[in-house]
Amino acid sequence: MNTQQTVTTEVIGGTYYEHQQHAVAQQNLQVLTFILGQETYGLDILRVQEIRGWEPTTKLPETPEYVKGVINMRGAVVPIVDLRDRFGIGGATYDDSTVVIITRLLNSDTAKTIGLVVDGVSDVEDIDVSQLQAVPSFSGAGKINEQYIQGLANLKDSDATLNKMVIVLNVDALILQGIFNNMDATTL
Repeated sequence: MNTQQTVTTEVIGGTYYEHQQHAVAQQNLQVLTFILGQETYGLDILRVQEIRGWEPTTKLPETPEYVKGVINMRGAVVPIVDLRDRFGIGGATYDDSTVVIITRLLNSDTAKTIGLVVDGVSDVEDIDVSQLQAVPSFSGAGKINEQYIQGLANLKDSDATLNKMVIVLNVDALILQGIFNNMDATTL
């Protein structure tokens, strides 16, 4: 936990008094929020390389259903993953509002870039990391592993009366274990 120290000087009756205040620094996380189905998700804005519109992909053989193929992005081959399919949310439609968020993995021996297909991008929100709520644990086959979710955040809507819940994704875990570990290393 980071603390900040503030020293103020006050003069009372010709005598100087110094007051030290220790304040806990808030650790804010800026997240890009996006829509999948009826839910709002978020990911660390520092992981976002760019946001692109949907474009047709080159399908690779023997890849999971959620891997829609690859695109050529300035000479780099980038796999495109549909998060609706990966999370089992339902059938995706690809139209003018469909967006691909190009993300990069920061904690890896080799640089990995991947495109995440989402229904639409919303806003960039500041989230106090200490206010993130833990993900409830669910068991069963086909569930999304809780390690892919960093936490749940309640944000005030623009009119400050409604709360909206944002599911903040752990991008490193999602990309490494949730996508690349499920794919054959020879495929990509």
